[in-house]
Amino acid sequence: MPLLVTNIRWSENPTMEIAKRLGCKPSDISATALLKKSVDGRRRPPVWLANYRVTLTIDENIFIRKKIHGVRLFGERDRLRYADQKDFDFAVQWPADYRAIVVGAGPAGLFAALRLAEFGAPTLLLERGGDVAQRHVDVRNFWRHRQLNPESNVVYGEGGAGAFSDGKIYTRRRDGELGWVFKKLVEFGADPEILKEGWAHLGTDKIRQILPNIRNYILKNGGEIQFNSKVERLLVQNKACVGVVLQDGTPIKGHKVIMATGHSARDSWKIMINAGAQAIARPIRIGARVEHPQKLIDLGRYGSPRGELPPASYRFVSHPKNPHQRSAHTFCMCPGGTVVGATNEENKIVVNGMSYSGRKAWWANSAIIVEMGLEDYASQDPFAGVNIQDEIEKKAFILGGSNFSAPAQRIVDFLAKKPSETLPRSSYPQGISPANLWELFPSSICEGIAEALLHFDKKISGFAGEEGILIAPETRTTAPLRFPRSKKMESTTLANLLPIGEGAGYAGGISSAALEGFRAAQILAKDHAKS
Repeated sequence: MPLLVTNIRWSENPTMEIAKRLGCKPSDISATALLKKSVDGRRRPPVWLANYRVTLTIDENIFIRKKIHGVRLFGERDRLRYADQKDFDFAVQWPADYRAIVVGAGPAGLFAALRLAEFGAPTLLLERGGDVAQRHVDVRNFWRHRQLNPESNVVYGEGGAGAFSDGKIYTRRRDGELGWVFKKLVEFGADPEILKEGWAHLGTDKIRQILPNIRNYILKNGGEIQFNSKVERLLVQNKACVGVVLQDGTPIKGHKVIMATGHSARDSWKIMINAGAQAIARPIRIGARVEHPQKLIDLGRYGSPRGELPPASYRFVSHPKNPHQRSAHTFCMCPGGTVVGATNEENKIVVNGMSYSGRKAWWANSAIIVEMGLEDYASQDPFAGVNIQDEIEKKAFILGGSNFSAPAQRIVDFLAKKPSETLPRSSYPQGISPANLWELFPSSICEGIAEALLHFDKKISGFAGEEGILIAPETRTTAPLRFPRSKKMESTTLANLLPIGEGAGYAGGISSAALEGFRAAQILAKDHAKS
């Protein structure tokens, strides 16, 4: 049985380093396989460390008995986590008149349609926005010329919100169902390094190349895709969803309807609720994007200019000692990235972070967000959290100058509770406007952000210094409601309707949303599996 050897200095030829760890001859090692690599920024200088599967020509148990740190037999758990992927395929017999309808072509809906296509299921994928090429034009017009297309933008269209983001797919696991997701991403154009990189990301430019490949696969395997097709309402008979009606009045019948709406389709949530699907309020997390020169983050994490290392990243949490102050954490950190406008509605400001695959931008940014719980809501109405988001986003639009410029504040001014008179250069494409963010957020949110900034400054010197700014608001990190589901992922109050992904309150990123799509498709297929 091979050995698992962890935290070895990564190199193209690691045999010497592994032999040194084991205390054996390099000739005793017959094969090595890189399983995972990541930068250890705690070391000075920082280094790439990697985990390897090691095959020896001598008895592996010799090294187990020596109890060498970071060395163990490569067991079943490791085989699943790092190597072989479980086979999820089985034979399916679909009824002659069967049709599955998937609403939304973000990660959840797209991967549901992809998996159904693999099973040969007659599937219709409906997307209110355009394909990724059309979206690219629409988003560019918004960022450059402030012309917003409410139906084709940063959150609506092929690829969903993840198509214009850093494309982070961070997860400790690569086995089982998640292994299938990663394998498919590579199959359709992602860098194979994502299978081994501990802090893997796709980059918005790579995502735009992957999406047409997934689309073409679905079409070649019998699926249908309709872009610019907005669902106006659901068809319901005997407390069961039996199809949808498009905005132009076209009714479409289906046996199952998968609703993968994303975290911003408020009108789609109302459609489901009006049709009989139960929804409950859910806590939200709101805050602002913090932006620094990438050089400052590199120095803070690596202790020196990064050289050949990737742009440094961070992931921080703040738990104040004062029980009356709220915890905060960073979210969606984009090294070498930009802050972008991400609203889908007029007269509102929403910001997000984005990186290209090379992460070569001059800046680094991350959200700093604080939770608002159900106790903060005016009611327990499912839209109570939405109402808070709306209020903040509208106020931000006015504070920014009512032209899609974003309100921003130097960190030192934010900590001093005074408006900024001037602002440094920023990556935000539509420009930033000096503001006092204490006027935008509830005081409890501002106090949580302030405490976090001071805490993070202890981790990276200068984090709360002159070079940092806050750009607001970051409000769409989580869906503010959830649709309760059965074990078969159906709405508990509306049969045949499967609310999935971020918009249903069950995911928080590309990989988890794609996993939702995979699982929904598996359930539909198992209902018609051949015995």
